[in-house]
Amino acid sequence: MKHITVITLITALVLCLCVLPAAAVIQEVTVKGTISAISKDNNTLTIENPLQYGCSYSSGSAPVCSFNTMSDTTLTGSMPSDSANTIFNVGDTVVATSLGGAGGTWITIAKLYNSLPAGEYVTGLVGDPGTIPTPLVGDYALDVTTASDCTTCFGTTCNAATSSVNVLSSGTRVLEKTLEPRQVLLYNGRNDGSSIEVTFVNGEGSSETCAGGRTGMTGPQPISVYIVKVVPPIGFDQQFLQTPTTVPTPVPTAVPTTKSGSLPLAVIGAVGLGAALLTYRMK
Repeated sequence: MKHITVITLITALVLCLCVLPAAAVIQEVTVKGTISAISKDNNTLTIENPLQYGCSYSSGSAPVCSFNTMSDTTLTGSMPSDSANTIFNVGDTVVATSLGGAGGTWITIAKLYNSLPAGEYVTGLVGDPGTIPTPLVGDYALDVTTASDCTTCFGTTCNAATSSVNVLSSGTRVLEKTLEPRQVLLYNGRNDGSSIEVTFVNGEGSSETCAGGRTGMTGPQPISVYIVKVVPPIGFDQQFLQTPTTVPTPVPTAVPTTKSGSLPLAVIGAVGLGAALLTYRMK
């Protein structure tokens, strides 16, 4: 009986180490800064004097999020698409999100509209819109989802067969269209000279949406690439132009911008089972 109990504890310990939820995704880091270099040959983009996006949390209050100073003076990463070369230029102020740490691989790069103190806005974007905290200019917003091609799944992700793109104007849904890779959506239905154009380049979907898809599988999150171009309403700059008054503050400690899952819980559980096993064997 003692041997059976020991084997049971060992089995539980192994399962605790091996079976992790799908939420244990790769870290995403969002920064803001000025483009100092673009290499078309290497398909890389460099941001100088970056500020890292982070949120501080307190009990009973909404999180306070801001961009704050970091130790890196420059960050270089590969661009999500060659199309970035036609949208961004050296000297542009951008918000960019990288995968697996600061720099290295940009999954999204977004061009800011004049860094207006009344609220910064995005006028051009290449990558996954859901990874950028800054809103689009002109009170536009996007709600995008992908449909997985279940014949192409590997681990937690599949290639995306299509993407459903919803355009919102002042919070109201004004256009919905399903796009295949490289198809374009254009909305210019407002009477203020503004417009928004969205191209679905390529993407990924979750394997959990497919028949027989495994839940609880560990692996990277689905990432998609869109090209978004927004024309601001006429007179938008005169309406919001002010003199900046804010100064960057030090980045909060222990507040990373991640989409981390429950890996720490699995480790804690494993340690606890290990301690129980050791105690049992000492009896």
